[in-house]
Amino acid sequence: MAPITSAYGITGSVPFLDVDISVDNKWFLDPRAIRLHERSDPFAAKANECTRTFFEEVLDCVVRGDTRYGLWLLRQFPEPWETRLGLAKSGFSGHGGAEEVGSWIWRALNENLRAFIVLGIFREIEELPLFIEGIDRDITSDITTRIVFDALAEFTSHVMDEYPEFTSGGNRVEVFNCQAWDSSTRSWVVKAFDLPVAAGKPLLLVPRDWARRTLLMSASRYYETKVLGYAQLERAVPLSTGKLLKTPKDQLRTVPGLGRGRVTNLEVTRRAHENNSDLIAEFKQFVDMKWTPSGGEQRIA
Repeated sequence: MAPITSAYGITGSVPFLDVDISVDNKWFLDPRAIRLHERSDPFAAKANECTRTFFEEVLDCVVRGDTRYGLWLLRQFPEPWETRLGLAKSGFSGHGGAEEVGSWIWRALNENLRAFIVLGIFREIEELPLFIEGIDRDITSDITTRIVFDALAEFTSHVMDEYPEFTSGGNRVEVFNCQAWDSSTRSWVVKAFDLPVAAGKPLLLVPRDWARRTLLMSASRYYETKVLGYAQLERAVPLSTGKLLKTPKDQLRTVPGLGRGRVTNLEVTRRAHENNSDLIAEFKQFVDMKWTPSGGEQRIA
């Protein structure tokens, strides 16, 4: 094991995720976690602007039927190994590359989610894992990392200013040309970034509160809370006391059409919307209320 702090001789608490520099680590960049840090973290604000403008461009392509540009936007995700996050076998490398994953997302947005997009109830990148098969913490992390690369590079530069160990004792920083999303031009660009070199490769530091072992907005969490919760209300029987008699969730999981999975998430969300219930918005409120900041953002504010 060679965590960043050991490799650079840094002691004490640090504002970055202290991952092993030589392997992929089982941590994943979570776009919802980044969004929730916006008020106290200027780097999160920049990252959120990147994800917002990128996803707006993609959804606009869906609405106007611009397949060529939409696919191009979604196929620009080379494996972001600079962070050392994720698992290569289950990220882009494990699914045939960025072009294949981009095609899945584009197809799902047009075939399954177009109505939600037109209605404006599907609008943020962290909603992708709720409905698209194969898009989970690993690919969500990879996509998010590439989109917010510029913000991560700014954070890395900030940390290097605060910790001279990154440029002393034989440690070096080099210029690397990397792909990033430019929120001002709303396009993919290749930019030169000054990054530390660790184990012979560029290192991109990640704010420790931006990464998680699991996604805040995972498909399974959405299913267990909002999807099954709505299914309970659909089948509830009013009692003379005014209370509702609800079918237990463990029984609902065995009902045809209510088994765990993205298809169920999609169909129940659609039914709920037809009855004026926005389960996606309700889930975000639930996630945000349950979330508690760890305090790491105070170091970089």
